[in-house]
Amino acid sequence: MIETEIRSLITKEEYNQLLNFFNQNAKPVKDDYQETSYFDCKEDLRIQKNNHSSKIWLKKGNLHDNSREEIEIKTNRDDFNNLEKLFNILGYYIEIKWFRKRKQFRWENIKVCLDYTKGYGYIIELEKLTTKENQEEVLQELKNKLNQLNIKETPKQEFNEKFENYKLNWKQLTNDPTSN
Repeated sequence: MIETEIRSLITKEEYNQLLNFFNQNAKPVKDDYQETSYFDCKEDLRIQKNNHSSKIWLKKGNLHDNSREEIEIKTNRDDFNNLEKLFNILGYYIEIKWFRKRKQFRWENIKVCLDYTKGYGYIIELEKLTTKENQEEVLQELKNKLNQLNIKETPKQEFNEKFENYKLNWKQLTNDPTSN
């Protein structure tokens, strides 16, 4: 399956308005806290622990692409530190960490995530799984839904610049005690 998604940077006020909207018009799925580590390799390889589990996952393609193939392996939450040790032994080291509060909803057959990431800001993400053949059609559907919410899509260039700034400064922006 191909993950097709659209995301936008939003203000705290927009976040609160969207949270009210989805609490009234969508099905709550989960309220989660996630710590995600990206590794320093040519692929988009990550590990994450959340309130319920841990996982390893690889996203093919370029960061911030609208559609990417995903490979995901779920593990027990307690495995997170061992996953990090495993990848370090294999020669992969943490390049960046995210500390995110996520509220997830199901809205008209779309996965909606409202995120606050420490040191990065607020984001809305609309996502659907699809096939390669239908990804453009699904992407247009997601763009229409974002427009229906009166949220403008953030240009890829802006996301890339913000990501690069975060990548350079995440330790200071998050005051992460585990990074020296």
